[in-house]
Amino acid sequence: MSLELTGKLIKKYDEQQVTQTFKKREFVIELSQEINGSTYTNFAKLQLTQAKCDIIKDFNENDNIKISFNVRGSKYVKDGKENYITNLEAWRIEHASAATAQPGNNQQAPPYNNNNNNNQGYNQGNNNQGFSQGNNNQGFNQGNNPPGNYSQAGGANTGADAVDDLPF
Repeated sequence: MSLELTGKLIKKYDEQQVTQTFKKREFVIELSQEINGSTYTNFAKLQLTQAKCDIIKDFNENDNIKISFNVRGSKYVKDGKENYITNLEAWRIEHASAATAQPGNNQQAPPYNNNNNNNQGYNQGNNNQGFSQGNNNQGFNQGNNPPGNYSQAGGANTGADAVDDLPF
């Protein structure tokens, strides 16, 4: 599961060698959200592991950054009691300004669709972070045409070719 957050880098911790084969580096971001005229601030600690520990070195505290991360969790038993650990494991960090589409980015933004029926093939699952948050049917069926209807502009295909599913 891949998620994204954008916030202000508050603190970078030193790299920790946890075991002989595992290292991590933690950092904290500030997340601010305005609701009904009030600003609510939260802080989230994320971690980088192994070779990814170095990707934060080019960022400074107070930089606005966009983080791509996965939720990782594990279960452990200590003194006969089950416990769970959840980690937010970052795998990409970029400046927040670079995360927005700019000229020369060479990426086409997906079309905005607010009718909860995105048949454009641009969606990335129902993760409620994109342009469409409804029925995401990936594929080539664009618009609301039923599958297999290859009618030409100006009328329905009702001749002998109507049974044939070939588009020519």
